[in-house]
Amino acid sequence: MPKITHVEDYDGFSERVSRLGLAPLVTEAETALSQFELLLRETKHANGTKDLRIAIDDGFEAAGDWTKLTVGGIDWRKSNRNGGAIGVEVQVSGRSDLLAVDVLHLKTEISSGHIDAGIIIVPDDKTSKFLTDRTPNFRTAKKHVELHASDLPIRIIAFEHDGIGPPLKKMRTNLGKL
Repeated sequence: MPKITHVEDYDGFSERVSRLGLAPLVTEAETALSQFELLLRETKHANGTKDLRIAIDDGFEAAGDWTKLTVGGIDWRKSNRNGGAIGVEVQVSGRSDLLAVDVLHLKTEISSGHIDAGIIIVPDDKTSKFLTDRTPNFRTAKKHVELHASDLPIRIIAFEHDGIGPPLKKMRTNLGKL
């Protein structure tokens, strides 16, 4: 199972989570990373990310009652019995500049009162090197949060792969070329 290697909190994330009784939801988000084995070929850009994203999403599905929004908003959202809510952005594929969009989604949802705190899940700096070109990482996530949302209760969680294995299958994105 992937190991959480870095956690960075901003603007009283832990205090707000504790005060609103959201700690079990944070634990569920972290547990979504521990429901599968992540073996990678340790070669620069050797691994695809589609199956990794599916495995993380399956972890949220298994936790139950998480709402997934696939386009135009935060990836996952869940409320507790008291009405407090956590939003999660998972960024393991795509370009690292998409983190700016993820931060904007969290900022909008927190400011509008739809969620009380946000989490961003990314590969750590080491693991991201083995994934698709321009995959985001912990360092880039910190940069985006510190530039645009350090005044909001956000936590960045970075994870590392389990070890060496065969490469994760890559998607073929330009079907016109062989």
